[in-house]
Amino acid sequence: MASRGSKQRQPLLHSPTPTAANGGGAAGRRRFLSFLAVTAALVASYHLLVPTNSSHYHALFLSLGSNATAAAHLRALTLRPHVAGTEANAAAARYVLHAFSSLSFPAHITPYSVLLSYPVHRSLSLAAAPGLAARPFSLVQETYEGDPYAEAAAEVLPTYFAYSGSGSVTAEVVYANYGHNEDYAYLASRGVDVAGKVALVRYGDIHCEDMVRNARAAAPPPLSCTPMPRTSAGARRRGEAQMVPRRAVAAADRRAGWTLYYGNGDPTTPLWPSCAAGDDCERLSMEELDGSEAMPGIPALPVSARDGETILKAMGGDVAPPKWQGGEGAPVYRLGPGPAVLNLTYIANETLATIENVFAVIEGKEEPDRYVIIGNHRDAWTFGAIDPNSGTAAMLEIAERLSKLQAKGWRPRRTIILCSWDAEEFALIGSTEWAEENMDTLASRAIAYLNVDISVFGPGGLRPRATPQLDELIREASKMVPDPDEPSQTLYDTMMRYHPPITRVAGAGTDFAAFVQHIGVPSLDMSYGLFEEYPVYHSLYDDYVWVERFGDPLFHRHVAVASVWGLIALKLADDEIIPFNYVSYASELEECTKDIVDKCKGFPVSFSPLQKSIKQLESAATKIYKEKKLLQAENWSLKTRQYTLKVREMNDRLMMAERAFTNREGLAGRPWYKHMIYASSDQDDWGTKAFPGIVSAMDKAKKSNTTETWRSLQHEIYRVARAVSKASAVLDGKLT
Repeated sequence: MASRGSKQRQPLLHSPTPTAANGGGAAGRRRFLSFLAVTAALVASYHLLVPTNSSHYHALFLSLGSNATAAAHLRALTLRPHVAGTEANAAAARYVLHAFSSLSFPAHITPYSVLLSYPVHRSLSLAAAPGLAARPFSLVQETYEGDPYAEAAAEVLPTYFAYSGSGSVTAEVVYANYGHNEDYAYLASRGVDVAGKVALVRYGDIHCEDMVRNARAAAPPPLSCTPMPRTSAGARRRGEAQMVPRRAVAAADRRAGWTLYYGNGDPTTPLWPSCAAGDDCERLSMEELDGSEAMPGIPALPVSARDGETILKAMGGDVAPPKWQGGEGAPVYRLGPGPAVLNLTYIANETLATIENVFAVIEGKEEPDRYVIIGNHRDAWTFGAIDPNSGTAAMLEIAERLSKLQAKGWRPRRTIILCSWDAEEFALIGSTEWAEENMDTLASRAIAYLNVDISVFGPGGLRPRATPQLDELIREASKMVPDPDEPSQTLYDTMMRYHPPITRVAGAGTDFAAFVQHIGVPSLDMSYGLFEEYPVYHSLYDDYVWVERFGDPLFHRHVAVASVWGLIALKLADDEIIPFNYVSYASELEECTKDIVDKCKGFPVSFSPLQKSIKQLESAATKIYKEKKLLQAENWSLKTRQYTLKVREMNDRLMMAERAFTNREGLAGRPWYKHMIYASSDQDDWGTKAFPGIVSAMDKAKKSNTTETWRSLQHEIYRVARAVSKASAVLDGKLT
């Protein structure tokens, strides 16, 4: 793979010769040559179809992609494991800074001192019954024969949960399915007491922090929680299909880390920014944190599916219901408690450490005070070749293309900021602290935030999620890039096979959260492929070798993601009128409202305020869309000051409408989440919910069925209706 690391000028989308060893062969060569031909044709057609001043540079951008560049960056970034706060991650920050600076972009690092969490001691042992000898579990990720990263693997942290409570528990085991509140309610209905026990739960349906939070709510400490992967049988089958059975099975069995902090950003500075080491800033004390609802408060450890099944085989009690059972070949799952006894000990080191965000700034020529922000996080639990550095490699490949455009005379109309975030894996810390520190400036100047956490999972097509005003832009940009796995089709063609083809940035999950859910900046996140084709998630085996052999052997998927990601950024930065369309936003909200209205039929609430406000949004969105078309149809050679001011005024309305969906008090009980339309579920941080405040209030009202809870639901309906009406007023551009 030496040719992929070459820094020499490469031909269009240069690729090493496909071979059987790297997943290519004659068929791979034909596919890739077809990919190149379609790319050239689309670039030519783009220049003809979009005759604007910037169209030449946008077409040139699409022609400059280099899979050798993406491969070289990925190899360099993944030589060592690089958890946030470590020397290896600081070295990765310096690599990104040098990459930006070598392209003649003004670049800098912004550090923050934040609370990070590392393991000091972990142990887990199983006794078949009280008083019997216990068998210890290894809790170790094993390297494989011939692993080129075996020496560096010694730097990988032991498997653990960041911010887990420290402590030791010896108790019988109960099995709690996925750890939903409903799962604990079912155990109670069956007479299974979880107090003082160790809860064994399956990973995969809700986020780990919610599993542990629900376990703590079900019983007071000394309860403990031990999540395991969903099943081992399904993971083994996927591994065998990818011809890496040992590594895929081990990966499915051993996840390196997750975070249990129930919040975003530095735990010591909730709702306000942290500062650099040595600076004086307000922080919560460890005593305040330990007593807060945001911290898990109980010890927890991840275990492998293999170890989880060993525990389940030793359990008694009633047989769990069919929906709680494992996959094909799994043992019968029983509820417990016991007679199996687990001895779980976890000791944490929670310490202030320095993290580093890296930035490059390409200043806009006409509107330098308007920002198009491109972001990806850099830190990883292990080597991070897919998560997140496939995205970092794609972003650096975009940066190299933009540098080449500058050499040809291009200057963006608006400022483009490229961001390499730190400590995302802990609690979206790097992006959150920066967004909180710059909140007012971003609120008045940010056009959009464009995120790619993982650029490539493997095969499976483009998977975008965004706020709805970006839908049309995503569709148009994806029509200009051929699908790397089906070169006769565009990314748009293959994307449209999915339903829905574009989903929403509602769950927390990654670095768009601070921008859309805290500030109200239109946001996007995208990836290529299916998560199911990525068995090495958060494991020791997420390394360059896996990407080279299975994830993206030709690195043409990286190039395709960089192409559509960069083209969207260029359109937002260069188009005189910002390419937002709020008509689809109104349609989306109308469909979401129908869903919740159906769920509340016969209950004492009215959705008419919300329905009326959505009609207002539809009218305002249609009005500004027509205004935009009329303005674009004017004679471009007669650009007077009045015309320029009209464009600026329209762009301000398009930019600020998303801010109006926020509420300064935030969601009930979750003040950091200020967006009334899109946020994660309060029961699952990964869950995607429209109208999160309404959905939460509706669930509570249905469970308790009291006058007070129905009144709270009606209040939430009014809150959302007011936010939608505010957005309509901003789009309309007139005072009442």
